[in-house]
Amino acid sequence: MDLVVIFGPPAVGKMSVGDELCKLTGFKLFHNHMAVEPVLGIFPFGSPPFGRLVNEFRRRVIEEAADADLPGLVFTYVWGLELPEDTELIGSYVELVRARGGRTRFVELSADLDERLHRNTTESRLDRKPSKRDLAFSRANLLELDRDYVMNTSETRRVHAQDLIERHDHVRIDNTRLSAAETAALILRTMPQ
Repeated sequence: MDLVVIFGPPAVGKMSVGDELCKLTGFKLFHNHMAVEPVLGIFPFGSPPFGRLVNEFRRRVIEEAADADLPGLVFTYVWGLELPEDTELIGSYVELVRARGGRTRFVELSADLDERLHRNTTESRLDRKPSKRDLAFSRANLLELDRDYVMNTSETRRVHAQDLIERHDHVRIDNTRLSAAETAALILRTMPQ
């Protein structure tokens, strides 16, 4: 199984691009909020039980997908690239797939802040991510994450995740002016067969 990890800051278009990539490849989409939303109804975001349950659910879905002989799984994630715990978590998912003969590819999306603030309010996002419907909170959260974390690589700043990313196929796309379909087509052209 191919695991395609699409990462980048909030509202960069990970889920929308993942949808389009799945249409082109026959892969299945496992966007981040598929694990987040059910747990939010019981435990507050960031609480220890919330973290344990979300991480275990993600791990089990990726493990079962790799065991089920799916051709591929697209997983989306807001990755704090400077955080060892985030890199260890993603590394554990990569290892689950590798141990079953699969491979991982990293797709990094970036977009201008103004565009992401606009995308943060789109109907598709709000429909599939109920916790984002409080627009004031969602906007504040997006800006806070931008302020506090590194969510894109750069040529000038080395981050904790760099070693993991460099061991796998990696493409970085600025999709500020690209549709989700255009971005997915570009990803597909860059993916080694």
